[in-house]
Amino acid sequence: MLARRKRLSRARHARHTGSRVRSRYGPAVASRSQQEFTRRLRETVATAAVGLFLLLTLLWAVEQLRALLVLVLFSLFCGFALEPAVNALARRGWGRGRATLAVFVGVSIVIGAFGALLGTIVVQQVTDLIKNVPTYARDVADFLHDKLDVDISGADIAGSGGTVNEVSRYVLGGALGLGATVATLLFSLLTIATLTFYVAKDGPRMRRAVCSALPPDTQREVLRAWEIAIDRTAAYVSYRVILATFSALVHGIALHLFDVPFAVSLGIWVGVVSQFIPTVGTYLAGIVPVAIALGENPRTALWVLLFIVVYQQVENYVISPVLSAKTMKVHPALGFVSAIAGVALIGPLGALLALPIVASVQSFLAAYVPRHKVVDDDMLSDKKA
Repeated sequence: MLARRKRLSRARHARHTGSRVRSRYGPAVASRSQQEFTRRLRETVATAAVGLFLLLTLLWAVEQLRALLVLVLFSLFCGFALEPAVNALARRGWGRGRATLAVFVGVSIVIGAFGALLGTIVVQQVTDLIKNVPTYARDVADFLHDKLDVDISGADIAGSGGTVNEVSRYVLGGALGLGATVATLLFSLLTIATLTFYVAKDGPRMRRAVCSALPPDTQREVLRAWEIAIDRTAAYVSYRVILATFSALVHGIALHLFDVPFAVSLGIWVGVVSQFIPTVGTYLAGIVPVAIALGENPRTALWVLLFIVVYQQVENYVISPVLSAKTMKVHPALGFVSAIAGVALIGPLGALLALPIVASVQSFLAAYVPRHKVVDDDMLSDKKA
């Protein structure tokens, strides 16, 4: 009986002590938990706010520097295109600075010769075209009347701006805007030339600087990706050179058959400009031979225009897909979509840069993504059932 009373007394004492502990420490423990939760919530909100601010700042900076970033990207492309030639000279004992300068001078001479070959011809022919606008207008009116029975006067075609004085006023009025455009273009070309030179010259140094911040295994992967980018860019330049050569040959022959003056030079103009100026290159290339042919005969100009349009379709849908599949190893549909996406993202230069970028990514994925044996199924067969 006494033992039972002692057990009950100890139980009552334990319950009483526990309640006192809970009453004494329970609110403090709950308060600390709530404070910890509040502190973490504040830290999370502050981190999210700072992250959002930094993201918006980065997007704003990218938008403000978009033009410069495009120039840098294009310079990287040009540097990758020149680096194989620089590496070849470096392997022969040339210093990289001297090798890069030699390649740079060689490319500049080719571009300068091209400009000198066509500059005088283009300026002279366009000037003659402007001076003879009324005569050409009458010839076009006679052609429309004789062949299409359309009665329209040469004055209507020439319009009020058909005279030399009107054309001169329009040209002088836009001289200031043209000067600003030319200054911007020269600055952009100087920026591209400078960055391209250093990308080609200091390629190994750039790679060492990048690899020095990475572990050995990652360094090998970065170097492999870099090598793929250079290889695909060189393949793209080869692809464009082949297309430009073929286009120049075909257009030169066609213009000669049409008895257009300076047929060989104009063929080179069409071939080079249509391939190396993205988006608008085809139209710029076709304007000059059509204008010169118009100076000879409106009918000849019409035939020249028709030939350029037909050849462009043949090149886009027959020649270019086959050639790009062999040199770039890119499916024609993927190349077409990538060019459109490039223009949408960064403008006309995007059409020029899209294909080598897509080819590099595709080659990189082919090197790292594992391949498996394909199952045998009728859905995978090219043959008709």
